[in-house]
Amino acid sequence: MKRISYCLILSILFLHLLSFVAYAGEKSKIQLAQNAKSAILMDMDTGTILFEKNANEKLPPASITKIMTMLLIMEALDRGDIRLTDKVRTSEYAASMGGSQIFLEVGEEMSVEDLLKGIAVASGNDASVTMAEYIAGTEEAFVERMNQKAKELGLHNTNFVNCNGLPAPNHYTTAYDIAIMSRELLRYEAITKYTSIYQDYLRKDSQNPFWLVNTNKLVRFYEGLDGLKTGFTDEARYCLSATAKKGNMRVIAVVMGEPDVKARNREVTQMLDYAFNQYANHVLFHKDAEVARVKVDKGSVPEIGAVTPHQFGILTKRGESPESYKQEIVVSDYVKAPVKKGDVVGHLFVKKEGKTISQINLVASETSEKANLWQTFLKSFRAMISF
Repeated sequence: MKRISYCLILSILFLHLLSFVAYAGEKSKIQLAQNAKSAILMDMDTGTILFEKNANEKLPPASITKIMTMLLIMEALDRGDIRLTDKVRTSEYAASMGGSQIFLEVGEEMSVEDLLKGIAVASGNDASVTMAEYIAGTEEAFVERMNQKAKELGLHNTNFVNCNGLPAPNHYTTAYDIAIMSRELLRYEAITKYTSIYQDYLRKDSQNPFWLVNTNKLVRFYEGLDGLKTGFTDEARYCLSATAKKGNMRVIAVVMGEPDVKARNREVTQMLDYAFNQYANHVLFHKDAEVARVKVDKGSVPEIGAVTPHQFGILTKRGESPESYKQEIVVSDYVKAPVKKGDVVGHLFVKKEGKTISQINLVASETSEKANLWQTFLKSFRAMISF
C-alpha cells in the first residue's frame, strides 16, 4: 500500500513538474525586450497593454523627449496658430545646441515643415529649440507647456527640463508615459508623413544642402513601420518608440535603456511581431463616425452628432470571436449651449461579461453657440406652427 502511495505521489509530482515546464516554456515564448531596462507594447485603438516590463520606472528618455515636442507642434498646426509654410528664424541659442542637429545657422530662416522634418527624421536639437521658441517665445515657456500637457494626459511619472532630451537633471519619463504621448501624437495622422521618411534633403536647391537620414532604420526594414522616434545618450542608452500598422491594427512599442542599436531594433521587431501574430483588431467605428445624436439646449444648432474622434475597435486574441463583446453608448439627453466642436458629449464602452474592456469619448461633430434672440424666436415660432 505504501509502495502504491509512493508511486502515486511521485506521479503527481512528475505531472506537476511537466505542467510547470510547459508553463515555463509557454511563458518564455512571450518574454520580450530582455535587454531593455523597461519596455511596453500597446494597441493604438484601445490602449490595451499587450506586454510590459518595468513600464513605470523613471528613466532619462534622450531624444524620445521630442515626441512631446512634436505633439505640441501638431496641436499648434491644428489650432491654426502656426502654418507649415511659416518661415522661422533661428536664434543664437537654438543654433548653439549640440548633439544631433541639422546645423542651423544664426538668423537662418526655415519653414515649419522643414523644421518638423528635421526633428522627426534627423532628431535635430537645434530644430526643436527653434520651433519651441517660435510657438512659445522661449524654450522655458515651451517646456512649461510640455509639462502641462503631460499632466493633462495623466503622465504622473514624467518631467521635462528641455524640449530635445539633452542630458539634464530631473528630466525623466517612463515607457508607459512615452506610449501614451506617442498614442496622442498619432491622433494627428499627418505626423507619419514625416516620421516615415527614410532619407530626404533640407535646403535642397541651395548651396548648402543637408542630407537627412532617419535615425530609425526600421522605417525602411520593417513592413508597416512609419515612426516614431529614437533616442540615445550615454546615460539613457538606446531608446525607441516605434509604431507600425498592418491592416486595421496599429501598435506602439517602446524600449528604454537598450545596450546597443542592434538589440534595440531586434527587440522592438520581436515585440511588433508578437502583437501582429497574436492579436487582431475588429474596427467598430472609423474616425468621425456618428454614433448618436445629442440635443443642444438653447443652441444655435439644435442637435449635433456625437462622433468618434479616432478609429475605435475591439482587440481580441487571434481566432477569438468579437461577438462576445458588447457595446454600451452613454450620451446626455441634451447639453447646454455653447458646445464647441470636439467637446466631450458622451462615451462608448466595450464590455465583456459585464466588465469594461475599453472605452472612448464621443465628441461634438460641430459647434453650437448659444442661440441669439432671433434664433430663439424662430425656434419657438416653428414649434408653434408644428403644434
